[in-house]
Amino acid sequence: MASTRKPPSVDPAGLDLRGKQVAVGLSGGVDSVVLLHLLRRAATRIGFQLSAVHVNHGLSAHAGAWERHCRALCREWRVPLEVRRVKVAKKGKGLEAAAREARRSAFAGLRAEVIALAHQLDDQAETVLLNLLRGAGVRGASAMPAAGAMGKKTLWRPLLAVPRRSILDYARARRLRWVEDESNRDDALTRSFLRLHVGPLLETRFPRWRESLARAARHFAAADADARFVLREFLRARELRAPSEAGLLDMLRQLTGQGARTAIAHDGALLRVYRGRLSVTAADHAAPFAVLRWRGERRLPIPALGGELRFRDATGRGIDAARLERREVRVRLRAGGERLQPDARRPRRSLKNLFQDAGVPPWERARLPLLECDGTLIWAPGLGVDASWRAGKDAPGIVPEWRRLPAAAA
Repeated sequence: MASTRKPPSVDPAGLDLRGKQVAVGLSGGVDSVVLLHLLRRAATRIGFQLSAVHVNHGLSAHAGAWERHCRALCREWRVPLEVRRVKVAKKGKGLEAAAREARRSAFAGLRAEVIALAHQLDDQAETVLLNLLRGAGVRGASAMPAAGAMGKKTLWRPLLAVPRRSILDYARARRLRWVEDESNRDDALTRSFLRLHVGPLLETRFPRWRESLARAARHFAAADADARFVLREFLRARELRAPSEAGLLDMLRQLTGQGARTAIAHDGALLRVYRGRLSVTAADHAAPFAVLRWRGERRLPIPALGGELRFRDATGRGIDAARLERREVRVRLRAGGERLQPDARRPRRSLKNLFQDAGVPPWERARLPLLECDGTLIWAPGLGVDASWRAGKDAPGIVPEWRRLPAAAA
């Protein structure tokens, strides 16, 4: 019985191919064979020059047979074929990533202006799922674009919306010949594991999971474009020059994927993210800090920290003024292990935990001035006065405040 599935069609993805040189990445597998078959028919109608390129990675015992199959197929179909033999160097990368890099290097040396790749809907859905499981950000979750740049060339994926089943139906109906890569059945490889085990399981509950993930990828791609615009405007508003498009993408990748410890130096400033908030600070040229003594001044400038401590009188608030008389009050930085009790109803806790609760970014914590009296921590910016040093209801108190100078503000 003939299949009722819609046969695959070529998606131009907005490309004007007239007069262009288009090379199909031909592995010999069913997807690339079907793509070459479809583009043979389209080349005359649209008016582009068609060729094929086979990249022999030499990783399989069958690599020679696959190359011979591609040569025979292209002779039969009268399609010019280039064969590129490459060496796959892992260099700390996974085998799949290393092979992909080798292929791209081979493609870069072609005369063709457009490289047509046979990725299809199942590949796209598996890529989205794999990237999400690896904790990818928006850019990684957007998976593969239908058309994208590779240097001065265009990578084109005209079958990206076509399911694998339709491609197989098309190939069988036309009695096309293809080769099978044995690695597709090796579930020790992550992608093959998803294809062989996870995909079929998902289909029992979500029959259109591939289309849903592909649609999500398009949403992520749109969000990625929006993120680039927002970041560019963010930099412009702070009078920082925007980097190149590649630099902007790399900046987004770092800011969204590597946590609060990421600090990106750019145009004399540092970009950091903490709890979803992007901050710009002056580049880290931390001046040396020496412990200071507070002698009752209303203002105590601390140039090394880029600000000043201010002190004002209050009643029933702040530090108990009477307890500070004839005692040494010092200003110092965190040394590690400090504890404070800002709330008398709760136990004494570490500054690290208190700063986390208060949402103080990690890079600020080490350069905040602390007040210490007789070796005891009594106040920290953003946290307040230790409960045991707080002024009573009607007692005179001193309220400290840390003010950053405008040039050092985030």
